Amino acid sequence: MSSAVSPLAPKFYPEMPVVRGVRIATAAAGIKYKNRTDVLLMVFDEPASVAGVFTRSKCPSAPVDFCRANLPHGTARAVVVNSGNANAFTGVKGKAATELTADSASKAVGCQTNEVYLASTGVIGEPLDATKFAGVLGDMHRSAVGDFWLEAAKAIMTTDTYPKVATRTAEIDGVPVVINGIAKGAGMIAPDMATMLSFVVTDADIAPAALQALLSQGVGPSFNSVTVDSDTSTSDTLLLFATGKAAADGQKKVETADDPRLVSFRDALNDLLKDLALQVVRDGEGARKMVAVTVTGAESDAAAKRIALSIANSPLVKTAVAGEDANWGRVVMAVGKSGEMADRDRLAIWFGDIRVAVNGERDPDYSEAATTAVMQQEDIAIRADIGLGNGTATVWTCDLTKEYVAINGDYRS
Repeated sequence: MSSAVSPLAPKFYPEMPVVRGVRIATAAAGIKYKNRTDVLLMVFDEPASVAGVFTRSKCPSAPVDFCRANLPHGTARAVVVNSGNANAFTGVKGKAATELTADSASKAVGCQTNEVYLASTGVIGEPLDATKFAGVLGDMHRSAVGDFWLEAAKAIMTTDTYPKVATRTAEIDGVPVVINGIAKGAGMIAPDMATMLSFVVTDADIAPAALQALLSQGVGPSFNSVTVDSDTSTSDTLLLFATGKAAADGQKKVETADDPRLVSFRDALNDLLKDLALQVVRDGEGARKMVAVTVTGAESDAAAKRIALSIANSPLVKTAVAGEDANWGRVVMAVGKSGEMADRDRLAIWFGDIRVAVNGERDPDYSEAATTAVMQQEDIAIRADIGLGNGTATVWTCDLTKEYVAINGDYRS
């Protein structure tokens, strides 16, 4: 595992306020790593509304199955997350591990198992010994505190080099509400919901159906627009909880997502989701550069997104970025293979503000020196205009370095 913190890491962490209605604890259970926190417990002392989105992998983990089954109940009292083991492709043992964990959490917290949410991250295919942390949940419940967000983010890291946290404030009915979120993810990150684990909590009073609609809409331009390596995880889980504590300040409960009172909240939530998603990309395994790929002029927004992902997921594009090589021919290749409509002779490509190709050939004013200077920056923008319609999309990725191969070549050893 790489110990060096990504050069793209945030320069400072935001001060994470307490969100009323949730308490947090972490523990070191020795699931994979010694002397490292690897279990997280979130406790809602009163039932919270819950919404979730999950991987679309056809080989989901046991915790994903468990959460999906509980989601229709709409309320949460506890979340248990472990790192070091994904509890995926673990058969009947995996299901038994989720049942043992949920049973232990429900006893510790004093709730039903259908009010417990689980997530696991780490190696796929290794049975998870849930007894390791089932026994510590009682102590964790007693010691949980509100002011523990950064520690919570650290407890769910695997190959991450830094914890990922974000906070926003908004208002509903003129009542201030807080939204806090944590995420983990560095590899096996591709936009297919939710490409990692993320847990977001607000003290707003919002019904589960409205919360679900907000979350489902919010992931499109955020978590579903990032890719590190095109590989969709088995375990991707994004959960959003609303404790309802702002009701004490006079906020009236929001029942539907189209409620006009949600304007400020929706903007803040979407901003927070994008913040966390970009932190994941900036911690891409071995990453040294962040790349924003924008496609304009496509037949539709959906077509633009597919072309943008074709560019962002191309190992040839990503290695060119790593080598600071302005090889726009690789962008042409990625546009052409995307499966979407494109016209070679209408295509234009920019690296940063520099147009490198236009009308199907190299720009007559092309300067290798000026373009190389763009490629030497930490944050690089690549844009392709297809010249056919009004479809636009932006996705974010990182470069592909030797370090990525080293991290993933040694992952199980």
